[in-house]
Order: sequence, then C-alpha cells, then structure tokens
Amino acid sequence: MDMQGSRALAVTQQQAWDALNDPEVLKACIPGCDKVEATGPDQFAVGVSVRIGPVSAKFAGKITLTDIVPPQSYAINFEGQGGAAGFGKGAAQVHLTPQGTGCELRYAAQAQVGGKIAQVGQRLVDGVARSMAEDFFKRFDDEMARRFPAAVAAPAAVPAAPAEARPAPVPVWLWVAGAALLAGVLYILTR
Repeated sequence: MDMQGSRALAVTQQQAWDALNDPEVLKACIPGCDKVEATGPDQFAVGVSVRIGPVSAKFAGKITLTDIVPPQSYAINFEGQGGAAGFGKGAAQVHLTPQGTGCELRYAAQAQVGGKIAQVGQRLVDGVARSMAEDFFKRFDDEMARRFPAAVAAPAAVPAAPAEARPAPVPVWLWVAGAALLAGVLYILTR
C-alpha cells in the first residue's frame, strides 16, 4: 500500500517539528493509540487498536527515525504485530517546509500487511487507512490550536472564524511522528 499527501499547518515549522516528536501529542492524535513510548534514541514502542471490517486487533510495534534533519525532515521505519490478525511493516518520508506564517507537511508512506487483515480486501483497508489519516490530522489540528491559539487565530488572508471552526496549528514533530505512526498502522492494516 502506498499513501502520500500534504497538509498546510497554521503553526511554524519548529512548532510542528516539536509536536511531531512529542510522544504524548502523538498518543492523543493517533486513532486507537494507547501507547507511544521512547525506547532509545530515535526509537519508540507503540500500541494501537484497529478495526477493519470484521477484523479487530491490538497492534504492538516499534518505530525508528532515521535521516533526521531538524526541523525539516526524517524517515520513519515501522513494524508491528497484531497476533492472529496479522502484521505490518513499512517506511515513510516526512518533510516540513515553511509556508507563510505556518508550514506545509508532506508525507509518503509504503506499507505491507499480512494475516487476516490482508484477507479483508484492499479497498476496505485503503478506506480505513484514509479515514484514520483524516482523523489524525483533525486531532492534530485541534491539539495545535489548543497549544498555539495565536497561530490559529490569525491565519494569513483568511477571515477569523469561531474557535471551534478554526484549524489548530500543528507542530512539525507531531505531524512527522504522527504521519510515521499512521503510516505504520496503515501498513499493518494493508498486509
């Protein structure tokens, strides 16, 4: 499974980078996530519960960050096991680029899954992966708005909106780590 996309963030590149590297932010933003813990330099243990069609499982995995260029980019390698439901592994590239008063997050991820999850069907797996990605970005936007209300309150060339309707600024690390973890989960789900 291949997945790529980009997202404009109301926060600065450094704020996004810091958030994407904060395990607590990632845990709060990744759908079904109950654990993101540092296990060593640039390594994390994760726990995510996922349901795809009739298959649901709790996946335990690890994420390793490489090719780190703060606050611009990094590569993410991930693998996870979901018991009888299957396994997943993959990689992702995450890039943060300054854009006006905010930044743009671009990501590309490749994943492979195996076991019962892979038998559900590619369309269903792809749909769940896209839904999880959108949910992650909404949660991330909300968290950034909570942490950096001034960045969200004054987006360039956009009229002010009520606080509930404004997107939250997203720190770079949070986007990167979230995208990486999401790519890992998606990879696991598509195997």
